[in-house]
Amino acid sequence: MNNRKILILDIDGTLVNSKKEITPETLKYLLKIQEQGHIVALASGRPYPGMKAFAKQLKLQEYGGYVLSFNGGKVISCKTEEVVFQKAIPNSYLKTIYDYAISNQLGMVTYKGDEVLTGTEIDGYMEYEARLNSMVIHKVDDFLDAVDFDMTKCLLTAEPAKAEVCEKELAELLSPGLNVFRSEPYFIEITTKGVDKAESVDKLVKAIGMKQEDTICCGDGFNDLTMVQYAGVGVAMGNAQQVVKDNADYITASCDEDGIVQVIKEFIL
Repeated sequence: MNNRKILILDIDGTLVNSKKEITPETLKYLLKIQEQGHIVALASGRPYPGMKAFAKQLKLQEYGGYVLSFNGGKVISCKTEEVVFQKAIPNSYLKTIYDYAISNQLGMVTYKGDEVLTGTEIDGYMEYEARLNSMVIHKVDDFLDAVDFDMTKCLLTAEPAKAEVCEKELAELLSPGLNVFRSEPYFIEITTKGVDKAESVDKLVKAIGMKQEDTICCGDGFNDLTMVQYAGVGVAMGNAQQVVKDNADYITASCDEDGIVQVIKEFIL
């Protein structure tokens, strides 16, 4: 199939509507293009456990789709479960990030298996993150001791106005080795350099022998910007942040109006 496309979708605010559901119409069209040989991949800041249910619904295992979890920190083939690409934060950064979180009264979590680990007081943002991903929160007494591994992603939580300030301070503090960005106004995400959605999409596309111009990337949030800029066709949802719209080749309907169906009809079918 020489006009085969790879459609890469953010989950929240893109694939799913505001009720966090894939609509029947969107599902129908995503199954249809996979039946025709096109590839679907999910790219999200979510950890892998929080993406599995959507991958299953879209039958990515059956059709040979991919999951890019932790903003691309880990790329997995749904068919074989093999890791295509993985890059984690060196453990040497842990204390610096934790000390900053404590002194600025930020929440801090990372991920281990099906658990969200924290060493700070559990707040509503963390509870939302755990619930969203069907994971449990485990508060540990000694966070520095418990996190004896390289984190694929670290998440800090704060009120939006505070998060905006801390994001800039952390970017300076952790430069040049780590990426610091907000996926939501209240979530500051930290990954190692070379981990963003564009970088991991590029790694995946090359690994499966496809080309950059065959990619269609759809997103709505700050963390989708790099892949929207990278794509052969970069798509912003109608509900996207303005900066994503400004950098997109195409603006589709919102996630509540089957925006993905519009993209499929326009660029794939």
